[in-house]
Order: sequence, then C-alpha cells, then structure tokens
Amino acid sequence: MRLKKIVAATMASTMVLSLAACGGSGDTATTAAAEATTTAAGDAAADTTAAEGETAASGEQVELSITTWDYETSPQFSAVVEAYEAKNPNVKIKVIDTSADEYNNSLGISLSAAAADPDVIFVKDMGSMLQMADKNQLMPLDDFIAQDSVDTSVYNGAFEQLLYNGATYGMPYRNDWYVLYYNKDLFDAAGVEYPSNDMTWQEYYDLAAKMTSGEGSSKVYGSHNHTWQALVTNWAVQDGEHTVVEKDYSFLKPWYEDALMLQNNGYIQDYATLKTSNIQYASVFKNQQCAMMPMGTWFIATMEQSNQEGETNFNWGVANIPHSEGESGYTVGAITPVSISAFTDQPDLAWDFVKFASSEEAANILAGVGVFTGIQTEESINTIASNEFFPEGDSNKEALNYTHYVFDRPLDPQIEEIRTVLNEVHDMIMIGEYTVDEGIEELTTRVAEIKGW
Repeated sequence: MRLKKIVAATMASTMVLSLAACGGSGDTATTAAAEATTTAAGDAAADTTAAEGETAASGEQVELSITTWDYETSPQFSAVVEAYEAKNPNVKIKVIDTSADEYNNSLGISLSAAAADPDVIFVKDMGSMLQMADKNQLMPLDDFIAQDSVDTSVYNGAFEQLLYNGATYGMPYRNDWYVLYYNKDLFDAAGVEYPSNDMTWQEYYDLAAKMTSGEGSSKVYGSHNHTWQALVTNWAVQDGEHTVVEKDYSFLKPWYEDALMLQNNGYIQDYATLKTSNIQYASVFKNQQCAMMPMGTWFIATMEQSNQEGETNFNWGVANIPHSEGESGYTVGAITPVSISAFTDQPDLAWDFVKFASSEEAANILAGVGVFTGIQTEESINTIASNEFFPEGDSNKEALNYTHYVFDRPLDPQIEEIRTVLNEVHDMIMIGEYTVDEGIEELTTRVAEIKGW
C-alpha cells in the first residue's frame, strides 16, 4: 500500500505539471499565414507539372526532398530511398533528417515557412498528420489515387482508416501490429502446448495461470503487460466497434477487470512495481521472466538481433494476438503514413515517390530488412520469415497474417489531449487508486470536456 501511495503522489504531481504545460492551442498567426499560402503554392505547383514531365523525360537530373528521422539507423527509410533512386537514375533524393525526438518540431517550423522543401513527408504519428492537414500543409492525394487507379484494398482496411474529413492525406507505409510472443523453452519445460493462432482471451488467461510458477526473484510469470494503456484498451477496440474516443467508456470495464485479475492473481507483474522501477518489457522477456507477452511486430527484429548477438539463446515464437469469441484474425496496430507537402513545387514527382513507397514492390524490398509495411504479400511474409533468427515452424509465419486491422487510436484532432487523460486514468486504475467504475466515470467526464460534448 505504501508503494501505491508513492506512485499515486508522483502521478498526481505529474498531472499538475502536464496540465500547466498544456496552455494555448497553437500559433494562430502562423496557422493563418500557412493557410493563406496554400492556394498560391498549389497554383505554383500546377504550373510546374509540365516542366517536370519534360525534365524527367529528357533524363535531366532532378532533386526530390523528403523528411525522415534517424535515417542512418533506420533501414525503413534508406531501403526505399535507395530502391527508388535505382529505378529512377535521373532523380536524386535529398534527405532532410532529424532525430526522432526533434522531428515533429523541426518539421512544423519548415512547414510554417511554406517553403518548397520538403516535397515528401514521412509522418511520425497520426496526431501530427491531423494537425498538418488542419493547417492545409498537406496535399490531398485523392486525385492522384483516382488518376492512377490505385488499388487501395491491398491495405486490408488501413487505407480507409487514414481518411480524414473525407480526404486522403497519407498513404500507408510502415505498419506494425500486435502479436503474442512466447518462450518455447518455458512451455516445453512445463509440458504445455504453445499458444495457438486461434486463441480466445479467456484461453490466454487460463494459459497465463498455468504457466505461472516459482516465487520471489526466480518467479516466472505466465504473461507480461507493459505499462502502456494500450495493453488494456487495444483489446477493447480490437473488434472495431469502439475507439478510444467515445462518449461512454463503459465498454472498457471488462478489459480493466481482466487486467486487474491477472495482476491480483500474480499471473503478470505488479503495475506499480513496473512503473516505479522503470522496468522495460524487452528485459522481462529476454530474461525469461515471463512465458508470454503481447507486443508489437517491431519486437521481432529486436529478438532476432538479440539472438544473433548472443544476448539471448532461448527458443521463442509468435502467435496471433488472442481474440474475443468468434473474431479470429482481428488485430490492432498503427501505420506510418507518407504524405506530400502542400507547398511542393514537384507534386507529380512527389506522388511518384509516394506511390512507389506504398507499393507492393516496396513492401517486398522493405521485408528484406525486416520492416513490415501497409501491404502484406506472400513474398514479403516469406522474406521476413526466412530470416535466420526468425522462429522455426509454419505457425510462426502464419502468425504474421491477419484478416482485420484497426488503429489503436482514431484520426481525431484532439487525440493527443485524450491520450493524456487515458494514460493518467490508466495509471490510477492499475495501482488501485481508482476503482474501474471511478476511472471510467473520470474518462467519460474529462473526454467530454475536451470534445465539448
């Protein structure tokens, strides 16, 4: 109880600081200036289209600028840039790179100046895409899509979820979704069958109970929930019937009750301990302190690298994330979109790059460096599964497929404010300072204030 009180006090002070830092809604003068220049920029871009075509046809060298973050250590960007330049020797890509922490701020400054560079924008998070769209800083792509008859069904529903106010401001590029990781060696030692690719959440809870063993520092937990609120709310929105922006959050109640049940029974580690000790999920799984762990597909590359470097040497596997009754194949994830600046002076060339970057060809290229994209093809899945350190067995490759995909958060212009509330209430529920009902009531009230409902 003392630990819970300490955590509660710490979080309460954090709330005050975070609320104090949230004053203001942006630089309206800058926004107005940017909006005023959009029409002029669009007219200028249209005037250059014919000249672009002539330049490309003549083979004259042209430059296209794109924004990225951590380019030198991110094959998700370099692989597609190098492939595009190889296909288009007359095009030189100018990479405008920034650290991940400074990316959105740096990009915002560039766009507020309404400069021709950058032409292409890799969007780091959905909230920033909506802000750029609201400021008319992104070019709608619908005319390009219709003109080239782009088949958007290949994105398995992700394309439609990127629509904002009826327009397309970004194409699906990188894609990550949730799967279930498990320690094969621990399951083998316990004589328990591995998790299947068609397992309900109740079956997962039962398996977590069965795989929990030991005491104290040698205890092995049946599963592991990291401290993100997504590790509860994701499963509540998995069926696509709800989002984390709602007028009534009572739909979250059974999911928080289940998370607390896992914690109170000792099937997962205590939330307050994880939070106060800043324990990272990767270390828990790598140190074999848990038998299972729901986590994003990005962790596959982490584990492959860990095995390759000898940091870990146990056998592990992946399965589809569990599902509610009768909902096999549903998963939750997030997309990295690729967009075009409204101020580009090379709209056709920028679209050609965006179309390539979000194509099946690029998906197969990126799979070669372990990057999942908005398009999952048999070739890309085979490529990722053929990695020397990817788990052996057909079921592991099958776990990389899904039939339905929903975003972990909707395209809502106030999503970042709402996420702050979600995180704060999640903390209080998981440390027992709020009952589930109290947390749901606060969520409903505070989100209604943000949305003006």
